Amino acid sequence: MSLVAIALIGCLGGCEYESNDVSLPSASSPTTEARTVPPPPERGDTRTTPLLPENGAIDAGTYLVLAPGYTAPFEITVPDGWSSESGDTLGKNDPDHPGDAAVYVAWWPVDHVPTDACEWVGTLAEVDPSPLAFVDAMAAQKSTVSTPAVKVMVGDYSGFEFDHSVEGDVEITACDGKRLCIHSSSAYECGRWYSTQNERETYRVVDLNGQRAVIWVAQYRPPINPELTREARAVFDSIVFKSDK
Repeated sequence: MSLVAIALIGCLGGCEYESNDVSLPSASSPTTEARTVPPPPERGDTRTTPLLPENGAIDAGTYLVLAPGYTAPFEITVPDGWSSESGDTLGKNDPDHPGDAAVYVAWWPVDHVPTDACEWVGTLAEVDPSPLAFVDAMAAQKSTVSTPAVKVMVGDYSGFEFDHSVEGDVEITACDGKRLCIHSSSAYECGRWYSTQNERETYRVVDLNGQRAVIWVAQYRPPINPELTREARAVFDSIVFKSDK
Protein backbone atom coordinates (compact mmCIF):
# COMPACT_ATOMS: atom_id res chain seq x y z
CA MET A 1 0.00 0.00 0.00
CA SER A 2 1.27 3.48 -0.78
CA LEU A 3 2.25 5.35 2.36
CA VAL A 4 0.02 8.40 2.30
CA ALA A 5 -1.44 10.68 4.89
CA ILE A 6 -4.30 9.04 6.69
CA ALA A 7 -6.74 10.18 9.28
CA LEU A 8 -8.16 7.43 11.43
CA ILE A 9 -11.39 6.43 13.00
CA GLY A 10 -11.83 6.26 16.73
CA CYS A 11 -14.79 4.08 17.67
CA LEU A 12 -16.89 4.59 14.57
CA GLY A 13 -20.64 4.31 14.65
CA GLY A 14 -20.87 4.53 18.44
CA CYS A 15 -20.23 0.84 18.98
CA GLU A 16 -20.82 -0.69 22.41
CA TYR A 17 -19.00 -3.48 24.19
CA GLU A 18 -19.95 -5.93 26.89
CA SER A 19 -17.88 -6.22 30.05
CA ASN A 20 -15.83 -9.38 30.31
CA ASP A 21 -13.23 -10.61 32.79
CA VAL A 22 -10.06 -10.91 30.74
CA SER A 23 -7.01 -12.16 32.62
CA LEU A 24 -4.14 -9.98 31.42
CA PRO A 25 -1.20 -8.47 33.31
CA SER A 26 -1.60 -4.82 34.27
CA ALA A 27 -0.21 -2.36 31.73
CA SER A 28 1.78 0.63 32.88
CA SER A 29 -0.58 2.67 30.70
CA PRO A 30 -4.05 3.23 32.25
CA THR A 31 -6.66 0.68 31.20
CA THR A 32 -10.40 0.58 31.59
CA GLU A 33 -12.54 -2.47 32.33
CA ALA A 34 -12.26 -5.40 29.96
CA ARG A 35 -14.65 -5.75 27.05
CA THR A 36 -15.26 -8.13 24.17
CA VAL A 37 -15.35 -7.34 20.49
CA PRO A 38 -18.91 -7.63 19.09
CA PRO A 39 -19.49 -11.21 17.88
CA PRO A 40 -18.79 -11.68 14.16
CA PRO A 41 -21.13 -13.32 11.68
CA GLU A 42 -21.32 -17.10 11.88
CA ARG A 43 -18.18 -18.58 10.36
CA GLY A 44 -17.50 -21.74 8.45
CA ASP A 45 -14.73 -24.26 8.74
CA THR A 46 -11.42 -22.38 8.33
CA ARG A 47 -10.19 -25.26 6.19
CA THR A 48 -12.73 -24.26 3.55
CA THR A 49 -12.64 -20.47 4.08
CA PRO A 50 -11.04 -18.91 0.98
CA LEU A 51 -7.72 -17.12 1.39
CA LEU A 52 -7.76 -13.34 1.05
CA PRO A 53 -6.45 -12.36 -2.41
CA GLU A 54 -3.26 -10.31 -2.25
CA ASN A 55 -4.35 -7.61 -4.71
CA GLY A 56 -7.41 -6.27 -6.49
CA ALA A 57 -11.15 -5.99 -5.95
CA ILE A 58 -12.66 -8.82 -3.91
CA ASP A 59 -16.15 -10.26 -3.63
CA ALA A 60 -18.18 -9.79 -0.46
CA GLY A 61 -17.58 -12.62 1.99
CA THR A 62 -15.41 -14.03 4.73
CA TYR A 63 -11.72 -14.64 4.04
CA LEU A 64 -8.84 -16.34 5.86
CA VAL A 65 -5.68 -14.26 6.32
CA LEU A 66 -2.28 -15.90 6.87
CA ALA A 67 -0.31 -12.82 7.92
CA PRO A 68 3.49 -13.31 7.71
CA GLY A 69 5.02 -13.71 11.16
CA TYR A 70 1.70 -14.22 12.96
CA THR A 71 1.42 -17.53 14.78
CA ALA A 72 -2.35 -17.74 14.24
CA PRO A 73 -4.51 -16.96 11.19
CA PHE A 74 -7.53 -14.69 11.30
CA GLU A 75 -10.81 -14.37 9.44
CA ILE A 76 -12.17 -11.08 8.14
CA THR A 77 -15.59 -10.35 6.61
CA VAL A 78 -16.05 -7.62 3.99
CA PRO A 79 -19.04 -6.28 2.04
CA ASP A 80 -19.03 -5.30 -1.64
CA GLY A 81 -16.70 -2.66 -2.99
CA TRP A 82 -13.52 -3.45 -1.04
CA SER A 83 -10.09 -4.13 -2.49
CA SER A 84 -7.01 -5.93 -1.22
CA GLU A 85 -3.50 -4.54 -1.55
CA SER A 86 -0.26 -6.38 -0.83
CA GLY A 87 -2.11 -8.93 1.31
CA ASP A 88 -1.90 -6.67 4.39
CA THR A 89 -4.48 -3.97 3.67
CA LEU A 90 -8.17 -3.81 2.73
CA GLY A 91 -9.52 -0.48 1.49
CA LYS A 92 -12.56 1.16 -0.06
CA ASN A 93 -13.04 4.40 -2.02
CA ASP A 94 -15.51 7.10 -1.03
CA PRO A 95 -18.38 7.08 -3.58
CA ASP A 96 -18.69 10.86 -3.04
CA HIS A 97 -15.09 11.29 -4.22
CA PRO A 98 -14.47 8.69 -6.97
CA GLY A 99 -10.86 7.59 -7.25
CA ASP A 100 -9.96 8.73 -3.74
CA ALA A 101 -9.12 5.99 -1.25
CA ALA A 102 -11.20 6.64 1.86
CA VAL A 103 -11.02 3.92 4.52
CA TYR A 104 -8.86 0.91 5.18
CA VAL A 105 -8.01 -1.86 7.65
CA ALA A 106 -4.35 -2.90 7.89
CA TRP A 107 -2.09 -5.37 9.69
CA TRP A 108 1.46 -4.95 8.38
CA PRO A 109 4.45 -5.66 10.69
CA VAL A 110 5.22 -3.25 13.54
CA ASP A 111 8.59 -3.67 15.27
CA HIS A 112 9.74 -0.10 16.02
CA VAL A 113 8.06 2.94 17.59
CA PRO A 114 9.77 6.37 17.66
CA THR A 115 10.00 8.00 21.07
CA ASP A 116 9.08 11.31 19.40
CA ALA A 117 6.74 11.19 16.40
CA CYS A 118 7.90 14.64 15.23
CA GLU A 119 11.66 14.36 15.77
CA TRP A 120 11.60 10.71 14.79
CA VAL A 121 14.87 10.31 12.89
CA GLY A 122 17.21 8.33 15.14
CA THR A 123 14.49 7.61 17.75
CA LEU A 124 12.86 4.52 16.19
CA ALA A 125 13.23 2.08 19.08
CA GLU A 126 12.66 -1.67 18.81
CA VAL A 127 9.66 -2.80 20.87
CA ASP A 128 9.44 -6.10 22.76
CA PRO A 129 6.95 -8.55 21.18
CA SER A 130 4.30 -8.29 23.90
CA PRO A 131 1.10 -6.28 23.35
CA LEU A 132 1.78 -4.33 26.56
CA ALA A 133 5.15 -3.16 25.23
CA PHE A 134 3.51 -1.72 22.12
CA VAL A 135 0.70 -0.08 24.13
CA ASP A 136 3.22 1.54 26.45
CA ALA A 137 5.51 2.69 23.62
CA MET A 138 2.63 4.34 21.78
CA ALA A 139 1.30 5.97 24.97
CA ALA A 140 4.75 7.36 25.79
CA GLN A 141 5.36 8.69 22.27
CA LYS A 142 5.86 12.47 22.18
CA SER A 143 3.83 14.67 19.77
CA THR A 144 0.95 12.16 19.76
CA VAL A 145 -1.54 10.96 22.34
CA SER A 146 -3.28 7.62 23.05
CA THR A 147 -6.56 6.99 24.80
CA PRO A 148 -6.39 4.65 27.82
CA ALA A 149 -6.11 1.08 26.56
CA VAL A 150 -9.02 -1.29 27.13
CA LYS A 151 -8.75 -5.07 27.35
CA VAL A 152 -10.47 -6.98 24.55
CA MET A 153 -10.95 -10.49 23.25
CA VAL A 154 -10.41 -10.94 19.49
CA GLY A 155 -11.70 -14.41 18.76
CA ASP A 156 -9.72 -16.85 20.92
CA TYR A 157 -7.05 -14.34 21.96
CA SER A 158 -6.79 -11.43 24.38
CA GLY A 159 -5.35 -8.02 23.73
CA PHE A 160 -5.80 -4.26 24.01
CA GLU A 161 -7.55 -1.52 22.06
CA PHE A 162 -6.80 2.22 21.99
CA ASP A 163 -7.07 5.31 19.80
CA HIS A 164 -4.04 7.32 18.69
CA SER A 165 -3.94 10.91 17.39
CA VAL A 166 -1.92 14.09 16.96
CA GLU A 167 -1.24 15.93 20.20
CA GLY A 168 -2.27 19.59 20.45
CA ASP A 169 -1.07 21.96 17.74
CA VAL A 170 2.09 20.22 16.60
CA GLU A 171 3.48 21.93 13.47
CA ILE A 172 3.85 18.86 11.29
CA THR A 173 5.66 20.65 8.46
CA ALA A 174 8.48 21.39 10.94
CA CYS A 175 8.90 17.69 11.83
CA ASP A 176 11.49 15.35 10.34
CA GLY A 177 10.46 14.65 6.76
CA LYS A 178 7.41 16.95 7.27
CA ARG A 179 5.51 14.09 8.85
CA LEU A 180 4.69 12.51 12.21
CA CYS A 181 6.13 9.00 12.23
CA ILE A 182 3.93 6.60 14.22
CA HIS A 183 5.66 3.24 13.81
CA SER A 184 7.75 1.15 11.43
CA SER A 185 9.21 -2.26 10.71
CA SER A 186 12.64 -0.62 10.46
CA ALA A 187 14.93 1.40 12.70
CA TYR A 188 15.97 3.62 9.80
CA GLU A 189 12.83 4.71 7.94
CA CYS A 190 9.21 5.48 8.75
CA GLY A 191 6.51 2.99 7.82
CA ARG A 192 3.32 4.65 9.11
CA TRP A 193 2.94 8.41 9.42
CA TYR A 194 0.50 11.32 9.73
CA SER A 195 0.73 14.54 7.72
CA THR A 196 -2.36 16.43 8.94
CA GLN A 197 -3.64 17.52 12.36
CA ASN A 198 -6.91 15.59 12.22
CA GLU A 199 -5.46 12.12 11.75
CA ARG A 200 -6.15 9.40 14.30
CA GLU A 201 -6.40 5.62 14.44
CA THR A 202 -7.94 2.77 16.39
CA TYR A 203 -5.57 -0.10 17.18
CA ARG A 204 -6.10 -3.64 18.43
CA VAL A 205 -2.96 -5.32 19.73
CA VAL A 206 -3.43 -9.06 20.18
CA ASP A 207 -1.38 -11.53 22.23
CA LEU A 208 -0.86 -14.65 20.11
CA ASN A 209 0.69 -16.75 22.90
CA GLY A 210 3.48 -14.24 23.50
CA GLN A 211 3.75 -12.96 19.93
CA ARG A 212 2.20 -9.58 19.07
CA ALA A 213 -0.27 -8.94 16.24
CA VAL A 214 -1.24 -5.35 15.44
CA ILE A 215 -4.30 -4.36 13.38
CA TRP A 216 -5.85 -0.94 12.88
CA VAL A 217 -8.70 0.86 11.11
CA ALA A 218 -8.24 4.18 9.32
CA GLN A 219 -9.87 6.85 7.22
CA TYR A 220 -7.79 8.98 4.91
CA ARG A 221 -9.35 12.40 5.29
CA PRO A 222 -12.46 14.10 6.67
CA PRO A 223 -15.18 14.84 5.92
CA ILE A 224 -16.23 11.36 4.91
CA ASN A 225 -19.50 9.51 4.44
CA PRO A 226 -20.52 8.28 7.95
CA GLU A 227 -21.99 5.12 6.44
CA LEU A 228 -18.57 4.30 5.03
CA THR A 229 -16.83 4.86 8.37
CA ARG A 230 -19.37 2.58 10.07
CA GLU A 231 -18.76 -0.02 7.36
CA ALA A 232 -15.01 0.17 7.93
CA ARG A 233 -15.52 -0.28 11.65
CA ALA A 234 -17.69 -3.35 10.98
CA VAL A 235 -14.91 -4.87 8.86
CA PHE A 236 -12.44 -4.13 11.66
CA ASP A 237 -14.78 -5.71 14.25
CA SER A 238 -15.20 -8.82 12.08
CA ILE A 239 -11.57 -9.86 12.56
CA VAL A 240 -11.32 -13.06 14.60
CA PHE A 241 -8.04 -14.84 15.32
CA LYS A 242 -8.43 -18.61 15.29
CA SER A 243 -6.66 -21.16 17.46
CA ASP A 244 -6.71 -24.96 17.47
CA LYS A 245 -9.15 -25.02 20.41
